[in-house]
Amino acid sequence: VYCNIKFVQKYFLESRKERSGIMEVLIKDLGLLINAILIATPPLLLAALGSCFSERSGVINIGIEGMMTIGAFIGACVAYFSGNGWLGFFAGGLSGAILGVIHAVACIQFGADQTISGTAINFIGPGLAVFLCKAIFDNSSDSPALDTASKLPKLFDGMFPSGSFGYNVFSTYIVAYLSFILVAVVWFVFYKTKFGMHLRAVGEHPQACATLGVNVYRTRYICVILSGFLAGLGGAFVTLATVSQFRPAVIVGQGFIAIAAVIFGKFKPQGAFKACLLFGLCNGIKALLGAGNAVSPNLVSMIPYVVTILALVFVVGSTRVPAANGKPFLKAR
Repeated sequence: VYCNIKFVQKYFLESRKERSGIMEVLIKDLGLLINAILIATPPLLLAALGSCFSERSGVINIGIEGMMTIGAFIGACVAYFSGNGWLGFFAGGLSGAILGVIHAVACIQFGADQTISGTAINFIGPGLAVFLCKAIFDNSSDSPALDTASKLPKLFDGMFPSGSFGYNVFSTYIVAYLSFILVAVVWFVFYKTKFGMHLRAVGEHPQACATLGVNVYRTRYICVILSGFLAGLGGAFVTLATVSQFRPAVIVGQGFIAIAAVIFGKFKPQGAFKACLLFGLCNGIKALLGAGNAVSPNLVSMIPYVVTILALVFVVGSTRVPAANGKPFLKAR
């Protein structure tokens, strides 16, 4: 009996240690997954919120990819020479806003086809970024890697031991949390302000708005430029936090995923937020699966894009597009 008791005690002790080890691994993996989501979601979310402004005002902007790419380069370049991540971040946003001005002038002022104009922006942004990169960095298409001091700062940096659950969840970049707060700000602007009422109205009935004294051109200009600014911020986050340098393929379709998130979210900031979290989760799963090389990296890299296609297939039919979206507004003379 004594031997049996000892055996049972030893068995439960070993089982407890084994369960404790499994829990530690699960908690660590959960922390890594949350960290991957916090890294992958902000660039998509910033670009998607910008797309919401443009689409709800009645201007299609598929040039988000190009705006993100130029923002990624300018952000990395300014941060490299200035040593200030925040300065690079806002410079990236301004570069995206400049492409937003070009898109706005073509579509709003001259009534150009919005899809063609957005496609042109998607060529101009990456082409200009690579050209400037080669001109500035000795014919190299990649910018030099940024040191830690030149990147965006982290929240609670140094408070948690590296690799711990607290480190993975809380010691991430401040912009990641600011992007989540921005969702509430954009929602408030959309539904609780006079400007938000105007931008939603001009995306539905611009002629009626014009008869009531609403400046349709000005409202759409502001929204398209804002979309470029936020897309540029999203691109700058990639090079100032995720990758730490500019490369030609650094955005790799994230602009199109952001547009898909807007459609999936029914052109609402809160809906786009949920969709970006879903796509961020897919990127997190991709990072975890790719870390162990248990699955082919080519198959793992497909996860976000496959989920994007499936989301559009099953949701796009139930999504109501703003009535005047893509239709040029011609002011009555």
